Amino acid sequence: MNESWLAGFAPDLLRPFGSAQGGLSLAFTVLAALLVIAASFVRTMVPLRSLTVASNLMFLGAALSARNPVSLLLYCVLIPLNTLRLVEIVRLTRKVTDAAKGQDLSGIWLKPYMRAHRLRAGTTLFRQGDKADALYLLAEGDVELVEIGKHLRLGELFGEISFFAPDGRRTRTARCVSDCLVLSIGEAAFRQLYFENPKFAFHVVNLITQRLDADVRRLEAEVARLQLPQACGEPQSPP
Repeated sequence: MNESWLAGFAPDLLRPFGSAQGGLSLAFTVLAALLVIAASFVRTMVPLRSLTVASNLMFLGAALSARNPVSLLLYCVLIPLNTLRLVEIVRLTRKVTDAAKGQDLSGIWLKPYMRAHRLRAGTTLFRQGDKADALYLLAEGDVELVEIGKHLRLGELFGEISFFAPDGRRTRTARCVSDCLVLSIGEAAFRQLYFENPKFAFHVVNLITQRLDADVRRLEAEVARLQLPQACGEPQSPP
């Protein structure tokens, strides 16, 4: 009985592909399926989005050939969305590449992904030991890292090291010395960009490395300053 059912079903299944229009629809569908399979082996976002857009175009061709209005509407929505996401990722990749080439430690290229906050003088953005939930960029005003007395430059990123600390907590206190415009990106969005875009990830690692190197140099200079009176035989003044 199963064999007779299959024998009757197979001609009905293949009948739409007997015409030139049906054959074209089948070709588009096969190409789209191959692109979807290829996308499953891709590990980075730009090739993945590119293959997704290409497969959407093939499925759109199949829908046009088969005159399927539902599928046609679906892929007319998906293609612009996936294309827009692809363009955003490509733009970010280019900005990250340019920033890395120029050793740019600012986060200006992250501004489209950030939210603006206007803060009054004296506002504490975060305290040492707080749980890290955002990365910040100073757009206007003066922000000080209290423990080390450092005043941040305009356009400088800060708060990124805490995302990679074992306990995920702030290592410094950031306070607004004047009225400030600060941009922020949440941890979830930051991690998404970090894992989706390898070049962005490498730039963040480079940024953190340079920040840690600057901290080490500052500590070495402080140790040398404290040891200088002892080397000269002079009594060290009390702190």
